[in-house]
Amino acid sequence: MLSRTGTLSSLLLACALALPAQVKLTRGQDRVAIEIDGRPFAVFIVGGSGVNRPYLYPLRSASGKAVTRSVPPGQLPGESTDHPHQAGLFFGPGDVNGFNYWANLPSPPDPKNGRIVLKKLVSVKSGGPSGVVEALFDWLSPDGKPILAESRKTTFYADPKLRTVDVDLDLTAVEKVVFGDTKEGTFAMRLATSLEETHSGKVVNAQGAAGEKNVWGKRSEWVDYSGVVDGEPLGVAMMDHPGNPRHPTYWHARGYGLLAANPFGLHDFLNDKTQDGSMTVERGNHLRFRYRVIVHPGDHQAARIAELYRKYAAE
Repeated sequence: MLSRTGTLSSLLLACALALPAQVKLTRGQDRVAIEIDGRPFAVFIVGGSGVNRPYLYPLRSASGKAVTRSVPPGQLPGESTDHPHQAGLFFGPGDVNGFNYWANLPSPPDPKNGRIVLKKLVSVKSGGPSGVVEALFDWLSPDGKPILAESRKTTFYADPKLRTVDVDLDLTAVEKVVFGDTKEGTFAMRLATSLEETHSGKVVNAQGAAGEKNVWGKRSEWVDYSGVVDGEPLGVAMMDHPGNPRHPTYWHARGYGLLAANPFGLHDFLNDKTQDGSMTVERGNHLRFRYRVIVHPGDHQAARIAELYRKYAAE
């Protein structure tokens, strides 16, 4: 027979186990730290010295393993160091009015590099099964002139097995803006080296095509990259919302660990120079992009990514 103390302890434990996972966001000067169910998930770098665009890093699984490469790369033994501009999870087209928001590292300086800088961290709300960061950014030309005003809402969800992030961007043209046709972009993340195809990684799209050769440049509702990270089967799915321009999007997905949705690069993806994937936004008009990223155990089948996408598409 349990004592009163034992009974009380059991009740408290049962209540604690019944509580839903919680998202905690901690606001700093130029970043927001994200914890889910008491464990670090990622840090949202929104500004600061040497930062030319916001990014989320490192994304972790529910078990705590990082599925993104180090920023800057090369901090872990055997980690790849190519394409250092591919930092965490980010949004950055390679050609906006001729300016580069993709490969736009501060050093070495490049006269074509644009910057996406924080204007205002509007709100940081957490404490429940989800947490939300709302922020305003200015897209600056190399001479510091704003060409786009961005409103970004990033939502983090708690779950015992999944780590889910929604990114909702609204871009307003301060002047006439042309998103140029280039494969370099756009909504992207650079995965951990162990998830590269030369290691354990496998990239698959919604149509069942597998491998860089069959996924790169193809249109699809989602793409999933899975493999083994520190001995655990893990994967990352990136989803294109049906309301996005040119849905289903084209994919700049590479075997070296790049996962990127890009609606602009038609002449490269189709290998047809007569195609034009550029997109013009007149002054005062908007472009909206919505994406979901899910870090999951196992591969896309075990995680039921197709089913999860259908739920996302209906939202």
